[in-house]
Order: sequence, then C-alpha cells, then structure tokens
Amino acid sequence: MTLNTKKIVVIGGTSGMGYAVAEQAAKDGARVVVASRNQGRVDAATNKLPGNTEGRHIDVTDESSIAAFFSELGEFDHLVYTAGDALLLKRIEDITSAEARAAFEVRYWGAFLAVKYAAATIRPGGSIVLTSGVVATRPLPASPIPASTTGAIESLTRALALDLTPRKIRVNAVRPGVVRTELWDDLLPEPEAFFQSQGSELPAGQVAQPEDAAAAYLFLLDNPFATGSVLTLDGGGSIV
Repeated sequence: MTLNTKKIVVIGGTSGMGYAVAEQAAKDGARVVVASRNQGRVDAATNKLPGNTEGRHIDVTDESSIAAFFSELGEFDHLVYTAGDALLLKRIEDITSAEARAAFEVRYWGAFLAVKYAAATIRPGGSIVLTSGVVATRPLPASPIPASTTGAIESLTRALALDLTPRKIRVNAVRPGVVRTELWDDLLPEPEAFFQSQGSELPAGQVAQPEDAAAAYLFLLDNPFATGSVLTLDGGGSIV
C-alpha cells in the first residue's frame, strides 16, 4: 500500500467508519490526524489508536474553525470526510425548514468547506474521499433529507474532481449501505434487530462492519486512477 508514511486527515475519525479508516491507515504506516468537534471523543480515540495518530478539534458547522484547522495543520496528502449527525428520518410534511437546513450543516456544508480550505494544503498527487449513502439513488419513505444530502455530495464529488484536477488532487466518494456503527443507536430502539433484518435481505447476507467500509475509503485513497468516482458498498442491495 502506498499510504505508508503519507499524512491522512480523517474528519469524523473518532467513531464508526472514520475511526476504522484511521485505525487501518495508521496500522499501514500512515501518519493520521483524527478530528471532531467533540473533544472527549478526540481524546478517547487517540488513546486507543496507534501511536502515529494525533487528535485535533474542529467544528465543521463553523467556517472559521475549519479555516483555522487547515491553516494550522500544514501540508498533508489525503482527506477523508465521514462526519455526520444522526439521520433525519421524517416525511416531508413533518420536517420544519429549520430541521432541513440544519441537516445539511454537517453532512454537506461541512464537507464543502473542508474541501475549500484543505485544497490549498493537500500535496499534488493527494486525494479527498467524501461520504454519500445508498439513499442517494434508492430513497426510502421518510428519507427526503438524507436522500438530498447524499445526492448533493455525489454531485459535489464529480464537480470537485474537475475543479481540483489542475492541483493534481483526486476526489471520490463512498456510497455505503447500512454499516454497523454507533450512529444507529440514536435512531432505533433495537439496532441489533435492525441489523439482522437488513442483513437477511441482502445478497451479502449481512450488513457491513466499519472495517468493510474503511477498506473502500482506503482503496480510493490509494488508487491513482480513481477520481470523480462514487464507490457503492451496499452488500448487493442495489441489485435486489
């Protein structure tokens, strides 16, 4: 793997898929920075991750925090953005405009601004991987907001891949299906029953582990021919 000795920033790297990306990249020899707006999670993650990992605070809902973060960080090679609040699962008639706008703050605008300020300090030959979701192409009832944010990320990914070509920076996204992470704990009374039910309907026979998703992100970071791509990792859900 060519990520050895590279410097990788994972925003949202203190839990779930982001943590798995940080852990695997660090084990493979990369120098990893995990960042989150929750300092307690930053401290807890860095205490568990390999020694070539450092933690930093960033508030992706605050443009000045994002700008300061990348200004202080200096040059690096790859950016992974997995930050996201709990999904807003409501039908359109039940969603307030304030809720709808807030849902875009972390998942879309946070990613947009992270790329805006990171681009100047990513070394040529580096890359960015954003996070979409299967609802971008297969929305469910009560998912107009998640479908909108993930769809926007996929369009942004393709446009950024062109915009950042002169800087020799690749841009891709991962479109995960259901991944067994802490995110679902805030949404469902019995997450395990949900995972079992969802997994039984997939050709893969199970939902993804965070490590499965991490492998997709690392593939896109490592592959010099991947840009403008959205990699679907949904256990075969899109073909049934």
